Amino acid sequence: MIEKACTTVLVGKNASIDGSTMIARNDDTFLPVAPHRFYMHPAEHDVNETITSSQNGFTAKLPSNGYRHSAVPNINPDKDGIYDESGFNEKNVAMSATESVYGNPKSLAYDPFVVDGLAEDSMPTMVLPYINSAKDGVAYLGKLIAKYGSPEGNGVIFSDKHDVWYMEIVTGHQWVAQRIPDDAYAVAANQVAIQQIDFNDPDNFMWSENIQKFVETNHLNPDKTGWNFRHIFGTSNEKDRHYNTPRVWFGQHYLNPEIEQDPQSPELPFICHTEHKISVEDVSYILSSHYNETPYDPFGHADDKDRLKFRPISMNRTQNSHVLQIRNNVPEELSAIFWLNFGVPAFCPYVPFYNNATDTDPSYSDTSETMNLDDAYWMYRALSSVVEGHYNKFVQEDTDYITASQEQLRGLVAATDKKAANYSGEKLTEYLTNANHETVAAMKKRTMSLFYHLLTEGLTLSKLTFNMDKNL
Repeated sequence: MIEKACTTVLVGKNASIDGSTMIARNDDTFLPVAPHRFYMHPAEHDVNETITSSQNGFTAKLPSNGYRHSAVPNINPDKDGIYDESGFNEKNVAMSATESVYGNPKSLAYDPFVVDGLAEDSMPTMVLPYINSAKDGVAYLGKLIAKYGSPEGNGVIFSDKHDVWYMEIVTGHQWVAQRIPDDAYAVAANQVAIQQIDFNDPDNFMWSENIQKFVETNHLNPDKTGWNFRHIFGTSNEKDRHYNTPRVWFGQHYLNPEIEQDPQSPELPFICHTEHKISVEDVSYILSSHYNETPYDPFGHADDKDRLKFRPISMNRTQNSHVLQIRNNVPEELSAIFWLNFGVPAFCPYVPFYNNATDTDPSYSDTSETMNLDDAYWMYRALSSVVEGHYNKFVQEDTDYITASQEQLRGLVAATDKKAANYSGEKLTEYLTNANHETVAAMKKRTMSLFYHLLTEGLTLSKLTFNMDKNL
């Protein structure tokens, strides 16, 4: 199931409210229903294990020393591709892949995509189990792109407790990566985002071998001065201005409301700073938004020319939304939390899972192909459908549910952190695994209660009714 329409938010540790690094993304597909599951992949690999993509035929042998890691794949890998998508490995290194980006035709003419190269469906499986830091992730993936080539444009995100890196692959073999400054944030949305590259600063920039020579030889730099990656390799067209740049604008507008910007500007900055300390709730609000409180909200009351002008961030075809948080104010064994939203983000909460765990609840790991309210994926999508079906009537109750869930989930994390001090080693991992299960149970109870209430209330709103007296 090809993911070609995602939104990414990145936050450096000094820009966050508690010193965490955060990488976050909406996984949007072409279809409103594409069941996903969330599971923990064990550490060991068979010595001769080989990965083969059902999407483009890519084949490679996997190393035998992979770390345990979490993943959020499709449920039918043989048909739809593996798409492990996002997760942490046991070294608390996070990866989310991918934010689809598009190189321009001129650059692709000189370095075309490789049809059977390493694509997003295989990328996390090939990389996440084998890296020890965010920067290591960029270097490791860069070597794989040099070896196998890429069949598509991708933005790939890596983080650890200190660093956040964003890597953009734009042609068959050309890429750059930028470290997000500790005091900064960034938003990306299906368009080449990285701007000026400093080739004298390898601590904050990485790039494919000979990329400068490639650009010079093929006369790709349109600027008289500077080396702007977005200008050289990116696109700036009508589709971008309606589909991509407005999402970046909204994220920046939310975090920097004092700055006036055009939502269709091709020069929105990549690296941004705000006096506002950024929380998990801020990041999840951006990813769950639909231009709230602006004329561009499809649920708003503006004219259609504004309401339907831009593609929203949260969509009915968002299959999962996640915030991968690595905290620096707790012991490392507790630091990595996977905040996962399996519904339409606009209508559902982000549920926290400690990474230091051996499995996930069956309601997450064993998703059914067809509707089953025992599954988290289907439960949250069913709630989303009911809320959207009577949005004006149900939106406040749903908002109250999300707010109450945030309070409850924050409280559960705080309580778990406190009790975790009594455990270490395998006992701690077992405790955190059980805590994750208890969180799932608590949210299922709250969510199903609202779902049944709204479903019942919705029946009274049917247009197929006609009352004359109590007996008719």
